[in-house]
Amino acid sequence: MTTYSPHTQVEMPFFEQTCQLFTCVEKHDFETLSQLCDDDFGIVDIAPDGSSVVIRDRAGWEQWFRHLFQQLDEMQARTYTHIEDYRSLVYGDMGYCAVEFCQHLEVGGQHHKFYCVVTIIWKKMPDGSWKESRWHCSVVRRELAA
Repeated sequence: MTTYSPHTQVEMPFFEQTCQLFTCVEKHDFETLSQLCDDDFGIVDIAPDGSSVVIRDRAGWEQWFRHLFQQLDEMQARTYTHIEDYRSLVYGDMGYCAVEFCQHLEVGGQHHKFYCVVTIIWKKMPDGSWKESRWHCSVVRRELAA
């Protein structure tokens, strides 16, 4: 379950959608995640080892998340997210948010922490809903279990 720091401004635009993205990853919910994302320009994501993964198109996006979820399942890994800071802005049919968060990875009795910053670009759809259009995540610091 996605959690957040008490000072987080949860009333800001896209906060609920952002939490939903994190929750989809935690639950390995490919179907819901794929409905929330267009990723017109691909994504930059983090792998379970903390390295960066560059995905350039939708086919690559689908392959990445199917593989990631399978890999986490095979590892019997549990992930969850704690949002430490959240800021967002809407301008017409586009918006963005910057999120500082800790991605927790529990596997094999060990608890690893990846402190990250993600910038998410959102676009307004014809039906008035919002979809993620670009995700760019960077690991700032790692705390790996010994």
